[in-house]
Amino acid sequence: MSEITTPAADAFCSIERTLGVVGERWTFLILREALIEGATRFSEFSDALGIAPNILTSRLATLTEAGVLEKREYREPGGRPRMSYHPTEAGKQLLVVLAALQQWGDDYVPYPAGATQLRVSADGHRPVRVGFVEDVKALRPVDNIQWVRTSTYPQ
Repeated sequence: MSEITTPAADAFCSIERTLGVVGERWTFLILREALIEGATRFSEFSDALGIAPNILTSRLATLTEAGVLEKREYREPGGRPRMSYHPTEAGKQLLVVLAALQQWGDDYVPYPAGATQLRVSADGHRPVRVGFVEDVKALRPVDNIQWVRTSTYPQ
């Protein structure tokens, strides 16, 4: 397992070190778009989130420097080279964190019309919840979970 560098890399507490990478609202929303919605391009993040370009640039830089996202060059036909952003293995593991936040929100600050997405197993569409498990062999890998939208985000 590779080490991730964080702005709080020397902090004793792993929560503090983690927050040095992901402890900001826009960062979690960028991760939601990358990990759940499949966004990879600056314009996709910008369009989906309505985030200021300078803030998006800063958050993407933090996530790439920390090893959560990796940059890849692409070029549209006739266009100039641009960068896309793809989750690393460390980034993919943050799905568990996003799922825990979503689950908590659904339970304690629910959307009035009900959940906007459900977490279900990829092989049978059985509902899954985030929780503690004692036996690591019973863990379901994050790529064996899919997110199913139940309604659209309000505009």
